[in-house]
Order: sequence, then structure tokens, then C-alpha cells
Amino acid sequence: MEGPNFSARPDGEPDMEAGRLLFAGPCDFVLGVAALKQLPPPDLPEVAFIGRSNVGKSSLINALTGRKALARTSNTPGRTQQLNFFNLGNRLMLVDLPGYGYARAPKGEVDAWTDLIVSYLQGRPNLKRTCLLVDSRHGPKANDIEMMKLLDRSAVIYQTVLTKLDKPKAKDREKNIAATEAEMSKHPAAFPILFPTSSEKGVGIPELRAELASLCDG
Repeated sequence: MEGPNFSARPDGEPDMEAGRLLFAGPCDFVLGVAALKQLPPPDLPEVAFIGRSNVGKSSLINALTGRKALARTSNTPGRTQQLNFFNLGNRLMLVDLPGYGYARAPKGEVDAWTDLIVSYLQGRPNLKRTCLLVDSRHGPKANDIEMMKLLDRSAVIYQTVLTKLDKPKAKDREKNIAATEAEMSKHPAAFPILFPTSSEKGVGIPELRAELASLCDG
């Protein structure tokens, strides 16, 4: 299983050492937010992580930060029910957003999560990038595409990240990578480089760290 190929990157190679140093530093849970009025001051650049329920958001955050349980992982879809903020060395805030597409959650809860997510994405002035996670076993599903369209309308730059790259067979993996890149090309707010990752095997994690480190101020 090969990692991502950045040979066609338009702005040069990412700084791998800067990414390693940033994510090797302290990372602390700040707070969980269930309403906009609870948002922390927009003092640091922020990167948000969003995706379908059980796509592997918490596992990816843990892999990026080198922690086993910084973000809680669960096999139960819908576990993350608020915006969880993590301070990365006072240089970058990581934000774990509730998953979408979990039909078994009560409709009132789903509506409340959706409103909170949309309001945050559209109105957060210090949001530098949104990482949209897509399961590499399936490629982009209908609700992933709907989220891409929402981010397009909100003019939020988003970084598509394939998760669980170690799970599908090679033939399916390549097919879903191609399908994801084809879908990305249709969306004006999509960052042009796809990041395939495996939190379990560490594939693509150093490259994604480097990309996110480039968003820090100073």
C-alpha cells in the first residue's frame, strides 16, 4: 500500500519537519461546544474535521497528534455530538465536528447538530481549512457530495482526506481514489490535492501534518 503522491503539488513540497514538530508538541482538549455562544475566542487559526459518522475522525486526530485517546473513538456512529476543540501548542486549534449521515439519531438532535455545524463553518473568521473525511472503502457517498456543495456555497476551503486506506483491496482502493479525485474536480472550494491516509498504518499522516502546519500563523 503506497502513500499519497505529491509530485504534482502546485505550490511545492510540504515541510515535513515543520509538521512533525508541530504535532509532536502539546495538544490539549479545550472544551466541547453545543451552542454558538460557547465558542472560544477566535485567537488561533483553526482546522475542522468533518465526515460521515464512523468515518474515522477521532482516529485521524489521534494519529496526527500521536495520542491514543486524545479524541474518543467509538464503533457507535454519532458518538461525537458537539464541536470538540483541541489546542495544538498554542499555534493551531483542531476542531472535531459531529458526524453526519447517521439516520438512527433522533431527528431533533440531527437538526441541532446540522444547524450548529453550518453556522460554525459559515461564520468562523479564523477557520483556515476544513478536512472533509471520506471512507476509502466507499468513495464519496451522496451525503459527502452534499457536504461538498454546502462548503462550496459557504466559500470554505476544504481538504479531502481519504481514511482507512488499509481496509479496501488494492483494486477497490484505486477505483475509489479516482472517484474521489473526479468528484473533487467539480467543486470550486475543494483544495486540489487529495490526502489518502490510514490512521492504523500511519500512511499519509506525515504529509497531512505538514499541510496543516503550513496554515499556522508565523
